[in-house]
Amino acid sequence: MNQKKSNKSIAGYHLLMILSSVDGEFAPQEGMMIQQYLADEFPFKMDLDDELEVIALLKPEEWKLHFEFHAQCFLDDSTEKERISFRQFAKTLIKADEQVSDTEHDFYQILKDIWQLN
Repeated sequence: MNQKKSNKSIAGYHLLMILSSVDGEFAPQEGMMIQQYLADEFPFKMDLDDELEVIALLKPEEWKLHFEFHAQCFLDDSTEKERISFRQFAKTLIKADEQVSDTEHDFYQILKDIWQLN
């Protein structure tokens, strides 16, 4: 899978979309949180159809590699404070449906490991 580097905001979108989907269910609460992220990160109108298509076409066995790639993109373009804030947002996202699956926890841990926030 050939991927081009993403900026911090786009990488964050990919990370959140995968985190919200790895448990096999995209809860309405998660969708609302992602909408809030988009409103905060993209105050101007942004067409994310291409990004959504890339995510939608991923097979579940490709999610981890894609997630790790975008975690690295985010790391490259962010400050430690931004990573800590995003990590907290991601934690709230995976808890939004009041259940945290093992897979969600595993992906959240990958994020913390790549960003060395343990």
